[in-house]
Amino acid sequence: MCALVVATSGAGYVLGSGSMVDMAGLCCTCAGTMMVAASANTLNQVFEIKNDAKMKRTMRRPLPSGRIGPGHAAMWATSIGAAGTALLAWKANGLAAGLAASNLILYAFVYTPLKQIHPVNTWVGAVVGAIPPLLGWAAASSELSLNAMILPAALYYWQIPHFMSLAYLCRNDYLAGGYRMFSFADPTGKRTAWVSLRNCLYMLPLGFFAYNWGLTSEWFSLEASLLTLGLTIGALSFMLEPNPKNARRMFYGSLLYLPAFMAGLLLHRLPNEQKEHNVTQTSEMTGILYGAEQQDEERARQKREDRKPSHVHSRPPVAYASVAPFPFLPVPVYVSPQGEL
Repeated sequence: MCALVVATSGAGYVLGSGSMVDMAGLCCTCAGTMMVAASANTLNQVFEIKNDAKMKRTMRRPLPSGRIGPGHAAMWATSIGAAGTALLAWKANGLAAGLAASNLILYAFVYTPLKQIHPVNTWVGAVVGAIPPLLGWAAASSELSLNAMILPAALYYWQIPHFMSLAYLCRNDYLAGGYRMFSFADPTGKRTAWVSLRNCLYMLPLGFFAYNWGLTSEWFSLEASLLTLGLTIGALSFMLEPNPKNARRMFYGSLLYLPAFMAGLLLHRLPNEQKEHNVTQTSEMTGILYGAEQQDEERARQKREDRKPSHVHSRPPVAYASVAPFPFLPVPVYVSPQGEL
């Protein structure tokens, strides 16, 4: 989970950058995101110790297996979460830090308890997964724009078929753990498959929007459409024949889809025009301020020159040359403007 969060956050940072990517800023953003994601994941496991102990896929985690105590885990999660948020505020900006803190709260204190209450938890979890690329974009450009929503939208819609297929395959395990999943009320799997197909269809125009909004070149619109079409065919097969084989095929297809989609975005990305505009404005403002400082210094120098005595101004520079390089020669005497020797 943490690796996916960091990858999407880093992709958002690159997409939100101008023609040049600040590598130090990218590394700090990824580090801060990793720390906050680790904190959220740890708190999730602290709250679900008993549930995880009942499930085959989670019973060997450090907390349910007893290798780490809940108090120690909670202290570590609090510390690492605060440190990650502080790092983002220091090295990025307040908007990125605010998104990170909000996502931690949404994941640990809303999504986690909701899993045991209502099947809507899947959609809330999709929102949690869509925020990291927004965080990365905000860290790079200090603001959010319409084209910043392409990758978050793809992540949101992608998570629905991804988790629906997983919930269908692991129904018994989730039921034993006490979680309320959408697939529990769908014994045939038809509704689960239809929800998956519907969200795949929502992703079809994202490639066109990315090109139309100036985020990528036109090639990405074609590549993204082909990728989404492949995932949609898998979801359609699952809907026509809801069985573990087709659900597993759609699940593995979703694992291939996301890295391919993100790679296409980064490969065909266009520099963020707003970021370039901000950089230009900053450079112009710096030049204006520098020019003003130079003018102030010139005025101050002129005032100092004006305060000098008149005989200092009237003394020819040859006198200094005669004194310094040739000390054995007598200093010449010059007639002042008043005619005095």
